[in-house]
Amino acid sequence: MAAGGAAGGAGDRYPAGEPDGSGDRDRPGGRDDTARPARRPAAPRETVLRTLSDMSEGFLTVDEAWRISFANREAVRLLGAEPVRPGRSLWQVAAIAAPGLEGQCRRATAEGRPIGFDLTRPLDGRLYFLRLVPVPEGGLGISFVDVTDHRPREDGQPLGEPARERAARMAELTTALAEAVTSKDVVRAVAEHVLPPVAADGLVVETLEGGRIRVVDSVGYTRDFLRRIDGVPLTEHTAVADVLRNRTPLFVGSAAEFEKLYPRLKYLSDNSPSRAWAFLPLIVSGRATGSCVISFSEPRTFSEDDRTLLTALSSLVAQALERARLFDVEHTRAQGLQRGLLPRTLPSLPAVTAAARYLPAGRGDEVGGDWYDVIPLSADRVAMVIGDVMGHGITEAATMGRLRTAVRTLADLDMDPDELLTHLSEIVGDLGYDYYATCLYAVFDPVTRICSYALAGHLPPLLVHPDGTVHTPDVDINPPLGAADPPFDVHELRLPEEALLVFCTDGLVESPDRDADQGLTLLRQTLGTAVTRSGYFDPPGTTGPGAGTARLEELCDLVVSTLLPDHAATNDDAALLIAHTRCTPTDDVASCSLPEDPRAAGQAREYVRSQLDVWGLDDLVMSTELLVSELIGNVVRHAGGPIRLRLMRSRSLICEVYDGSLTTPRIRRVGQTDEGGRGLHLVAALSRRWGTRYLADGKCIWTEQDLPHAERELPHEDSRDGPDGV
Repeated sequence: MAAGGAAGGAGDRYPAGEPDGSGDRDRPGGRDDTARPARRPAAPRETVLRTLSDMSEGFLTVDEAWRISFANREAVRLLGAEPVRPGRSLWQVAAIAAPGLEGQCRRATAEGRPIGFDLTRPLDGRLYFLRLVPVPEGGLGISFVDVTDHRPREDGQPLGEPARERAARMAELTTALAEAVTSKDVVRAVAEHVLPPVAADGLVVETLEGGRIRVVDSVGYTRDFLRRIDGVPLTEHTAVADVLRNRTPLFVGSAAEFEKLYPRLKYLSDNSPSRAWAFLPLIVSGRATGSCVISFSEPRTFSEDDRTLLTALSSLVAQALERARLFDVEHTRAQGLQRGLLPRTLPSLPAVTAAARYLPAGRGDEVGGDWYDVIPLSADRVAMVIGDVMGHGITEAATMGRLRTAVRTLADLDMDPDELLTHLSEIVGDLGYDYYATCLYAVFDPVTRICSYALAGHLPPLLVHPDGTVHTPDVDINPPLGAADPPFDVHELRLPEEALLVFCTDGLVESPDRDADQGLTLLRQTLGTAVTRSGYFDPPGTTGPGAGTARLEELCDLVVSTLLPDHAATNDDAALLIAHTRCTPTDDVASCSLPEDPRAAGQAREYVRSQLDVWGLDDLVMSTELLVSELIGNVVRHAGGPIRLRLMRSRSLICEVYDGSLTTPRIRRVGQTDEGGRGLHLVAALSRRWGTRYLADGKCIWTEQDLPHAERELPHEDSRDGPDGV
């Protein structure tokens, strides 16, 4: 029924006649009824209007501007003909414009659900029950009936609501329980729709698990009291045990009655704020699943209507709670899977310290596919990745895990960002036509200060300078993985000595009340203000691995609380990754070019001895000489120039040999009589780890050796991985 147009012009004092309001009056021209042609069959709209006009309750409709569009005969009688003419504002009808009416009308429209309440008429003080029903096309349908003579009182205590209002309450509760997703949603629905009409002020919903009582949620009880009953064996809580055994509700009107029935439970009544209780069994398919306890702060007598209503409620609550518990179990498993696929911790590296947040969707019954990672590479370089598998569910979470594993495997091969996304897109494409994912993959080199990155349908990173300036790169974004055709574009950012790189998924910046551009603007403002006001970056002399981790965590919390203050109301998950980057000091890097002949090995050994003496690493001279001799000897024998040696002092001693060949050195099994092939075995024995990465004009073979000096290591509290970002 449309509130604004269904009634047409039938809103005068004779609404039950023809659609034009003429009723049985003579038609123009003075012809009587015998001269009229046969009346056409009533249209459905006219039939509805006649039905509404003949209702025994007052009924009127208002449009979106709160103008009256229809009023039936009873409404005209109760409110007066003149005030309810069509087009008049509802707020101008003195007979009904009581305090609170406007607020309830706007609440019903905003919440999109029916609302029933009592209203005292200002003119004569009579009591009316109003029912507000939102109309899909806009506006409200309002029914009202005089209930002054149907609300008896006894000792000032309401005896019960009229049947009409109780039916409305039950309908509202049924709707609320149908919309409840989690167990806590069920408890909240009961608290909102059951406690007020029965004048109750306490609620405990309990389930039966392994013969013990488990509190799902409550209203009106302290944590100390709930601890007394949570986890108690059912045999010890004899009141609940009796209710579940007999499958019938138990109504206790006073504390004295409760103690008489259950003297062993006197400690509960003594510590409870309640003085009357309704113990309702929750039965599903003949199986007892728990109980719902509704309590009252004062002793009371339960009328037959009260008992009937509460007994009916127990069945509704039981079904809704069982459905919600199944959701809770599956959702918990799904979130456990998702958290298991995300990095439990983030590493604190010489060039990058990072913190992250993952927020699952606040609504809905499925997990998402957002992920992030920080991956150490050779030469203190760091890879940072963030992505979002489109869709929600276990399948998407599993796909996210597969992609994260693939990224780690490809990153270990030291691929460039565009090449890595190409392989990743092929993996997504092989999953099927309906699989897509966005991704940002970035590699930061602390020596060159260059952060190179590629985008596949993802938001670009934000660069925050030490002075609080926030830079947003203006770059083209390639299509998502699974839909993009290579090549992917590679973009570069030149970073200052220290900076923040901020990565996020669209769930962080988008919300029901703002678009992505507005969210990005708010994110930039939040980051700039936080860095400027807090003096985020370390003062000179205190920078280093692990510095600023606590402040990164605080910054993550600030960003999340600012952009998603009510994350429970969102339908998308969100991921945030903030990386504090530090460039390598020039004094910790040394390099030299070498000739393409056997003399190169000797020159390399001499350069190593000289540089390690400057760094005070004399204990590593012998092993490093052996390493560079073997690596450069292999270049001279099997590869080609130009040859270059680079040493880096960091958390470890990094030794790199560059050449102009793309041949891959591999360790092979060596026989006892073989004269060669043992060089790489020696390299592996002397190094903590070693590897090869390929460049546009050749390759680099690198090794890492542990430093002998403890002062070059991270402090104990920073040597472990970063905080849990899940």
